[in-house]
Amino acid sequence: MASRIVSGKRGFTLIELLVVMTIIALLLTIAVPRYFGSVDRTKESVLRANLATLRESLDKFYADTGKYPASLKELVSRNYLRQVPVDPITDSAATWVELAPDDPQKGGVYNVKSGARNKARDGTPYSDW
Repeated sequence: MASRIVSGKRGFTLIELLVVMTIIALLLTIAVPRYFGSVDRTKESVLRANLATLRESLDKFYADTGKYPASLKELVSRNYLRQVPVDPITDSAATWVELAPDDPQKGGVYNVKSGARNKARDGTPYSDW
């Protein structure tokens, strides 16, 4: 068998591959920070919405019964909520901080705050929202 030398092989050179990899790396340095920034903004928006829903449910419970619920689970058992929403920052429904009213005769939970210890993008602690 005679060996044939094939000229004009098709393929990429090392330089071409390095140029393509460099372009991909540059594009990723632009896209990745924007992606994580949008994830953080979304979590903060969901946290604000969940806090508003919980506070509205607490107000409705108080308007109907004349006192606040003993816990957030009572809002679920009395059908003011389908379920206790998840805190998107901590990824748990059990980390809400339940604040009791000044007068213990009025019930157990009159306000709710996030249990997250981080700070928001604007510099305020999530626990102050």
